[in-house]
Amino acid sequence: MNNSMINPSVVDLLEKTHDRYSLVLLSAKRARQIIDGSKPHVDANSHKPLTIAIHEIDEDAIKFERVNEEAK
Repeated sequence: MNNSMINPSVVDLLEKTHDRYSLVLLSAKRARQIIDGSKPHVDANSHKPLTIAIHEIDEDAIKFERVNEEAK
């Protein structure tokens, strides 16, 4: 784990998603699901949906599939 004041660090999260764009999309989509009533998959010390989503990504509690589309 990277020693950082922010836990989990962006560096650690990028190891899960491989790029910032995917990290932002995944965390925003999951936060919206939590806002809409989905139960969190981890115990987080926060009530903020985005913070919970970030902890879920860090703890591999949610999965995503990368789709490669060829240019048309």
